[in-house]
Amino acid sequence: MTALAQAQPVIPDFGRGSDCVRENRTFCWDWVRDHWDDTLQPRLLEHVELTAYAVGIGFAIAFVAALVAYRHRSFEGAFGFTSELLYTIPSLALFQLLVPVTGLTITTVEIALVSYTLLILFRNVVAGLRAVPDDVLEAARGMGFTRAQTLLRVELPLAAPSILAGVRIAAVSTISLATIAAFVLPEGLGQPILDGLRTFFKTKFIAAGALAVALAIATDALLVLVQRSLTPWTRASRAG
Repeated sequence: MTALAQAQPVIPDFGRGSDCVRENRTFCWDWVRDHWDDTLQPRLLEHVELTAYAVGIGFAIAFVAALVAYRHRSFEGAFGFTSELLYTIPSLALFQLLVPVTGLTITTVEIALVSYTLLILFRNVVAGLRAVPDDVLEAARGMGFTRAQTLLRVELPLAAPSILAGVRIAAVSTISLATIAAFVLPEGLGQPILDGLRTFFKTKFIAAGALAVALAIATDALLVLVQRSLTPWTRASRAG
């Protein structure tokens, strides 16, 4: 009898909520409402924080590297190869490689997430700077601009559309990759997604997954508005 009892499938316990929750229907709005403050909202904020740190640190590294590569083409090949190599490593494999060194910590997660932003950001910054027309640079030199003034007042503004496009791609992809971080650290929207899959509770992983998608869409839309406000001449050129 004991052996038979142990052989029976385990039925998940979905608590004492509504009929929708107890029967584990496809989606239960009442569960989302009841667990917004203690489950979904904290994980959403953690996800935003994970993404913001990764993109911010990645941008700082890639921007400096791109400025060096812009002046020294030999460095472009070395940094480009390194960032490409990191980008090709599967995310779970990279987490596993880092855990023995940095442990099950936020450091492990951020190192991995930053690594995946470098190639996108580096390539876009370099491409934007190299796309500045030569006649514009000649005009700047003719006006007596120093190299630093030309970079700050001419090259970077003209490269801004390409740079911001890279930030958009890096931010959206990082939001997606950050969900996998739950395998290392129970933070971000990946945690309720993983927990929902483990317990077969549909509402939990659907709600968390939908929040991740909504966050990616909202982030991209916000960055589009930032890009348009910082580069008004691109709209004028299209209108013309």
